[in-house]
Amino acid sequence: MNLKEIIQPIQKELLEFERIFRRTMFSQVKLLNIISHYILRQKGKRIRPTLVLLSAKLVGEINEATYHAATLAELLHTATLIHDDVVDESDMRRGFPSINAIWGNKVAVLMGDFFLAQGLLISLRHKEYDFLHITSNAVKRMSEGELLEIQSSRSNLIDEEVYFRIISDKTASLISACCELGAASATDDEFVRVKLKNYGENIGVAFQLRDDLLDYTGDSSITGKPVGADIKDGKITLPLIYALKNSSRKEARRVIKIIKNNLTKKDISYVIDFVKSYGGIDYTLKVAEEYLDRAKGFIFDFPDSPARGSLLKLADFVLERVS
Repeated sequence: MNLKEIIQPIQKELLEFERIFRRTMFSQVKLLNIISHYILRQKGKRIRPTLVLLSAKLVGEINEATYHAATLAELLHTATLIHDDVVDESDMRRGFPSINAIWGNKVAVLMGDFFLAQGLLISLRHKEYDFLHITSNAVKRMSEGELLEIQSSRSNLIDEEVYFRIISDKTASLISACCELGAASATDDEFVRVKLKNYGENIGVAFQLRDDLLDYTGDSSITGKPVGADIKDGKITLPLIYALKNSSRKEARRVIKIIKNNLTKKDISYVIDFVKSYGGIDYTLKVAEEYLDRAKGFIFDFPDSPARGSLLKLADFVLERVS
């Protein structure tokens, strides 16, 4: 499964989106334009605008409002990535030095603010107030998820319930918003919009579960970040939560002690082996499959179409992706 196959029904529309998106990234400020060019060199998978466009095509026709929604979603995503790198003190993004690593935290935060404002202005300019409501709720949830993660990591109180609240808000909220935005751009049917929103929510949770698995099983030359990066940062994700719950108290205490200190490569290898030996990888994969089955269920009743086929394939892609 690859993205080229998934985007096939919206290839032309994605090119039009790209043209509009690039236009919104620039201003009369030279420094801002230099950084925007730098960001565009790191072109991502464009999963979020793809979701907007496919969701619109599933329930109606792609129109001007759909392009506004896709641009808003990608601007918001770009802003959150820049801000995340500042919060996480990350030096790399997609194999490139991060904005904060080159230009500093102040410039990075302001760039993120600029992209967020540009996205909101697109909706205001075209009086698409539904879009503002959807994205504002997503930003609220993302912020709450980040803060809950910080709060929980400080107190070491992360169980499955808290973990799923964190990833639902941090990651799934924006992917859910993308699907709802696409539907809202093409139909007024509230029932249909909720189905696409729920499809996106479940896809988003599975997407983060796969991300968390890649920290244990990924290839750093493909993912762009070293295996065990989350472990080194002291992040407790589902594979580790499950392994800790199913090991002896003595082993669990030892692992928690390890991840709360400055980890060596040997420590990281030990934690990865611990998670694998107690079934953390298999369990997380099983849960991700359950979320993807739920996601497919929300669009299963729609008439067969290329857009529906691509959304079903996207669920499989989420589970199979290696970066």
